[in-house]
Amino acid sequence: MTKLAWAVRGVSAVSGAVLLGALMAPSAAAGGTDDRDEHERKCSVSRDFSLTTPDDIVPTIVFRVATDRQGHAFLNDTRNPGVWINLGLLDNAPKCVTDTATDVGPGHNLKIDLLDKKGVVHHTSCSINAAVPYTPANLASFCGVGFVRVDGTPV
Repeated sequence: MTKLAWAVRGVSAVSGAVLLGALMAPSAAAGGTDDRDEHERKCSVSRDFSLTTPDDIVPTIVFRVATDRQGHAFLNDTRNPGVWINLGLLDNAPKCVTDTATDVGPGHNLKIDLLDKKGVVHHTSCSINAAVPYTPANLASFCGVGFVRVDGTPV
């Protein structure tokens, strides 16, 4: 009989410990622990999108720039379908992008402007080679010094 009483007490103790752990877990989670990384906590923005086409290059190319809700900016070149290149690969890229603008300027240059959360505009100009699409491996070679801050921003 004493073995049975010991077994019942052991099961009760284990059950009580499991129940106590289950009751404590929600209060610990409610205590403000946040599994998101520091960047995501500090930079939570809406998505943005812009596009441009160089009219005089055949076949027609479309360049798209989009942001995600964590403030990262990405470039898509239709010659490389499905590939979105993180613009953070370029030197001096802003960390928390809220808006984008793209254009193709004289001399076949893709111009990308990114607005950061503090209202600062960052600009880069990337040469366009009609035969070579942008990839993560070659983007920096087309975009020279990367991004530069536009003087006088924020306005």
